[in-house]
Amino acid sequence: MTEGSVPLPYADPAFVADPFPLYRQLREDGPVRRVVIAGALDAWVVTRYEDGLAALSDSRLSSDVRDASDARLLRQLPTSGGESLMGNMLRSDPPDHTRLRRLVSKAFTAHRVAGMRPRIQAIADQLLDAVAPAGRADLVADFALPLPVTVISELLGVPLDDRHDFQRWTNRIVTRGAEPPDPAMVNEAYQHMRAYVTELVRAKRAAPGDDLLSGLIAARDEEQRLTEDELVAMVFLLLAAGHITTVNLISGGIAMLLTHPAQLELLRSDPELLPGAIEEFLRYDGPVSPGIARFAREDVEIAGVTVPRGATVLIGSAIADRDPARFPDPERLDITRQDNAHLAFGHGIHYCLGAPLARLEGQIAIAAALRRLPGLALAVAPDEIRWRPGGLRGPESLPVTFTPGG
Repeated sequence: MTEGSVPLPYADPAFVADPFPLYRQLREDGPVRRVVIAGALDAWVVTRYEDGLAALSDSRLSSDVRDASDARLLRQLPTSGGESLMGNMLRSDPPDHTRLRRLVSKAFTAHRVAGMRPRIQAIADQLLDAVAPAGRADLVADFALPLPVTVISELLGVPLDDRHDFQRWTNRIVTRGAEPPDPAMVNEAYQHMRAYVTELVRAKRAAPGDDLLSGLIAARDEEQRLTEDELVAMVFLLLAAGHITTVNLISGGIAMLLTHPAQLELLRSDPELLPGAIEEFLRYDGPVSPGIARFAREDVEIAGVTVPRGATVLIGSAIADRDPARFPDPERLDITRQDNAHLAFGHGIHYCLGAPLARLEGQIAIAAALRRLPGLALAVAPDEIRWRPGGLRGPESLPVTFTPGG
């Protein structure tokens, strides 16, 4: 830990359950703070909304981890057999980012996503059919997780039977806690994921279908618009990013409603508030926490603070989204909030490509749960909900009870 930096205490269950008091203190202490984040990595965190908004569009801050200088971070990157998975659009800059994003952007337009509504609704209803008679469920394992996994698997043309494998490998790759992850275990997960995706590509080449993966293969084989490694990295990104944050949006949103009964009743009385409620869930306690990583290509001045070349810059979207200079009464969950331009999906050229799909899945899932599970309530005390420890925020499980039904 660098002298003068503030550790984010991921070993403290109280912080993992509610990091916002410390986030608030960081923001009040200054616009840019040196911190130690999950995995014992040093970073400079941008704490305020306007500075974060500007930083997300600053070309001097790279998405490519190869621009980082932190040896501990570099040791956590995959080695032989997995390193090519890092060459995806999330971890690239123009011109490669522009080319890669263009290849898949048509699959995630608002119009195209809206056409998926009936199928997403059917998946949600099937999952709720399975739990409704029991009167109790874990809304992560039984609902919030399998719904987006099924959606992204069908969009890509991936066998749903494989979902447990790629979920396990994804969790090992992205989960961060108080201690640095075991590099051997992380690298093994990368190797498994690469082998799995490579086999998917081989099988889809042999039997193409009307799906996104077949389209990407055609772009690779017929149009030469991406390399084989880029193809594999793109599929990895879509599989991983295509479900894990949406799981947290759905389960976290339901948890927020169940711990804020007045907001729950307001939404029950007026379901038309749901689209705005989704935006408030994203602002108030979104799936990415503390924020979005970038790496300084050169010495960069942010809010009067010079961040050195090679430093990890954490644009603290979860911190900035409670900035009282931007959001009135920011510590209050308010599903009727207007002008809710949060940073949960980022900003600029890296704005989340899957945002329309995540919003739609969140709306359908939460509406279906409230409609199909009467008397929905937590089966544990709010302080007994177990939360993911770092980087990606959401309940690890969400035990609930409700009136059994058909």
